[in-house]
Amino acid sequence: MPTVFSRIVAGEIPSYKVAEDENYFAFLDINPVAPGHTLVIPKRENDYIFDLDDKEYAGLQMFAKRVAEGIKRAIPCQRVGVAVMGLEVPHTHIHLIPINSEADMNFFKEKAVVSSEEMTRIAGVIANEIQSGHPEVY
Repeated sequence: MPTVFSRIVAGEIPSYKVAEDENYFAFLDINPVAPGHTLVIPKRENDYIFDLDDKEYAGLQMFAKRVAEGIKRAIPCQRVGVAVMGLEVPHTHIHLIPINSEADMNFFKEKAVVSSEEMTRIAGVIANEIQSGHPEVY
Protein backbone atom coordinates (compact mmCIF):
# COMPACT_ATOMS: atom_id res chain seq x y z
CA MET A 1 0.00 0.00 0.00
CA PRO A 2 1.45 3.39 -0.96
CA THR A 3 2.44 5.76 1.84
CA VAL A 4 0.52 8.99 2.35
CA PHE A 5 3.54 10.79 0.85
CA SER A 6 3.47 8.63 -2.30
CA ARG A 7 -0.22 9.43 -2.61
CA ILE A 8 0.61 13.15 -2.33
CA VAL A 9 3.22 12.84 -5.10
CA ALA A 10 0.68 10.99 -7.26
CA GLY A 11 -1.85 13.80 -6.73
CA GLU A 12 -4.31 11.54 -4.91
CA ILE A 13 -4.06 13.70 -1.80
CA PRO A 14 -3.78 17.49 -2.11
CA SER A 15 -0.70 19.28 -0.83
CA TYR A 16 0.88 22.71 -0.70
CA LYS A 17 3.67 21.88 -3.14
CA VAL A 18 6.71 24.15 -3.16
CA ALA A 19 9.09 22.25 -5.46
CA GLU A 20 9.37 19.15 -7.56
CA ASP A 21 11.81 17.58 -9.96
CA GLU A 22 12.11 14.14 -11.53
CA ASN A 23 13.14 12.41 -8.28
CA TYR A 24 12.15 14.62 -5.34
CA PHE A 25 9.16 16.53 -4.02
CA ALA A 26 8.75 19.28 -1.38
CA PHE A 27 5.53 20.43 0.27
CA LEU A 28 4.40 22.29 3.37
CA ASP A 29 3.81 20.23 6.51
CA ILE A 30 0.09 20.39 7.39
CA ASN A 31 0.98 20.32 11.11
CA PRO A 32 3.79 22.86 11.02
CA VAL A 33 6.16 23.63 13.85
CA ALA A 34 6.36 27.09 12.24
CA PRO A 35 4.86 28.70 9.13
CA GLY A 36 6.95 27.58 6.15
CA HIS A 37 7.77 24.15 7.71
CA THR A 38 8.44 22.06 4.63
CA LEU A 39 8.89 18.33 4.05
CA VAL A 40 11.32 17.11 1.38
CA ILE A 41 10.97 13.53 0.13
CA PRO A 42 12.29 11.23 -2.55
CA LYS A 43 9.50 10.21 -4.89
CA ARG A 44 10.60 6.61 -4.61
CA GLU A 45 9.27 5.07 -1.41
CA ASN A 46 11.93 4.21 1.11
CA ASP A 47 11.35 4.03 4.86
CA TYR A 48 14.79 4.98 6.23
CA ILE A 49 17.00 7.76 4.91
CA PHE A 50 20.23 5.82 5.42
CA ASP A 51 18.90 2.96 3.28
CA LEU A 52 18.98 5.25 0.23
CA ASP A 53 21.85 4.52 -2.13
CA ASP A 54 24.59 7.16 -2.18
CA LYS A 55 23.39 8.83 -5.37
CA GLU A 56 19.77 9.16 -4.19
CA TYR A 57 20.88 10.33 -0.72
CA ALA A 58 23.14 13.01 -2.20
CA GLY A 59 20.40 14.05 -4.63
CA LEU A 60 17.88 14.37 -1.80
CA GLN A 61 20.28 16.51 0.21
CA MET A 62 21.03 18.80 -2.76
CA PHE A 63 17.32 19.17 -3.50
CA ALA A 64 16.68 19.96 0.20
CA LYS A 65 19.44 22.58 0.08
CA ARG A 66 17.75 24.35 -2.86
CA VAL A 67 14.41 24.25 -1.05
CA ALA A 68 16.00 25.58 2.16
CA GLU A 69 17.53 28.47 0.21
CA GLY A 70 14.05 29.33 -1.11
CA ILE A 71 12.54 29.11 2.38
CA LYS A 72 15.27 31.39 3.78
CA ARG A 73 14.51 34.03 1.14
CA ALA A 74 10.72 33.69 1.56
CA ILE A 75 10.26 33.46 5.33
CA PRO A 76 11.88 35.90 7.78
CA CYS A 77 14.24 33.72 9.83
CA GLN A 78 17.87 33.47 10.91
CA ARG A 79 18.28 29.95 9.55
CA VAL A 80 16.44 26.97 8.22
CA GLY A 81 16.68 24.10 10.68
CA VAL A 82 16.94 20.52 9.46
CA ALA A 83 15.57 17.40 11.14
CA VAL A 84 15.26 13.79 10.04
CA MET A 85 13.24 11.63 12.38
CA GLY A 86 10.92 9.69 10.14
CA LEU A 87 8.89 7.57 12.50
CA GLU A 88 5.45 9.01 11.80
CA VAL A 89 5.32 8.15 8.07
CA PRO A 90 7.30 5.20 6.68
CA HIS A 91 8.71 7.26 3.82
CA THR A 92 12.04 9.10 4.03
CA HIS A 93 11.50 12.78 4.71
CA ILE A 94 13.51 15.79 5.76
CA HIS A 95 11.92 18.56 7.81
CA LEU A 96 13.04 22.10 6.89
CA ILE A 97 11.88 24.64 9.46
CA PRO A 98 12.43 28.41 9.50
CA ILE A 99 14.00 29.20 12.90
CA ASN A 100 15.26 32.13 14.93
CA SER A 101 16.40 30.04 17.91
CA GLU A 102 17.11 26.39 18.61
CA ALA A 103 13.91 26.22 20.66
CA ASP A 104 11.99 26.76 17.41
CA MET A 105 12.85 23.16 16.43
CA ASN A 106 10.74 21.70 19.27
CA PHE A 107 8.36 19.21 17.63
CA PHE A 108 6.48 18.71 20.90
CA LYS A 109 5.30 22.29 21.36
CA GLU A 110 1.86 23.38 20.21
CA LYS A 111 1.75 23.37 16.42
CA ALA A 112 1.38 26.58 14.49
CA VAL A 113 -2.14 27.32 13.28
CA VAL A 114 -1.99 28.37 9.64
CA SER A 115 -5.10 28.88 7.51
CA SER A 116 -5.47 27.20 4.14
CA GLU A 117 -5.22 30.59 2.45
CA GLU A 118 -1.97 31.38 4.27
CA MET A 119 -0.57 27.92 3.47
CA THR A 120 -1.33 28.54 -0.22
CA ARG A 121 0.32 31.97 -0.04
CA ILE A 122 3.42 30.63 1.77
CA ALA A 123 3.78 27.71 -0.67
CA GLY A 124 3.59 30.15 -3.59
CA VAL A 125 6.18 32.53 -2.12
CA ILE A 126 8.61 29.68 -1.38
CA ALA A 127 8.02 28.14 -4.83
CA ASN A 128 8.72 31.50 -6.49
CA GLU A 129 11.93 31.91 -4.51
CA ILE A 130 13.08 28.41 -5.45
CA GLN A 131 12.28 29.03 -9.12
CA SER A 132 14.07 32.37 -9.15
CA GLY A 133 17.22 30.77 -7.74
CA HIS A 134 16.95 27.42 -9.51
CA PRO A 135 14.61 27.47 -12.52
CA GLU A 136 15.27 23.76 -13.16
CA VAL A 137 13.32 22.90 -9.98
CA TYR A 138 9.54 22.99 -9.85
